[in-house]
Amino acid sequence: MIEYGINKTGTGLQVFEPVTLGFPSREYIGKTGFSGTTIGNDAVIRSGTIIYCDVTIGNRFQAGHNVLIREKTRIGDHVSVGTGVIIEGNTILGNNVNLQSMVYIPTNSTIKDHVFIGPNAILTNDRYPPSGIGGLVGPVIENHAAIGANSTILPGIHIGEGSLVAAGAIVTRDVPAHKLAVGSPAEIRDMPLALQKKCSEN
Repeated sequence: MIEYGINKTGTGLQVFEPVTLGFPSREYIGKTGFSGTTIGNDAVIRSGTIIYCDVTIGNRFQAGHNVLIREKTRIGDHVSVGTGVIIEGNTILGNNVNLQSMVYIPTNSTIKDHVFIGPNAILTNDRYPPSGIGGLVGPVIENHAAIGANSTILPGIHIGEGSLVAAGAIVTRDVPAHKLAVGSPAEIRDMPLALQKKCSEN
């Protein structure tokens, strides 16, 4: 394992080389003694994963192959990050989050507890790239929301608790709690009865 800075790992860590912990952000390049990566107990980190400095991860973390997690990211317990996922800096992930392969999470995003994000889903944080007008504001995904494969969430969008974004949807406005977003641009609809029942069971 390649290590930069001061890293802290819990018991039961399984690493499949090559893995890099504590990779320096721009301000720490060429320096030593900075805060690296902190990981809780019983983590599994697969080959090709790079985790930057100032990242804190809870217990029972799972990383697929070739995962990139940038600096100042906070990740809770029981989080699974699939192969090829990119999580940019200054991002928060809650507990029991599942990111499928090739998901992109930009800087300044918030993903709360029990969220599922399907493969190739893209969250964005710059409304007028590359101007940066208005700053970089990532989406907020509330508890128990689910984001379908190949969907795109625009900057600053709020995905409500227990809501569902259908596969391939392009979400350009907030999705209220327990609603369904479908299409491009996404329309907001009532959740089908079968899904309402399934969500109430969880």
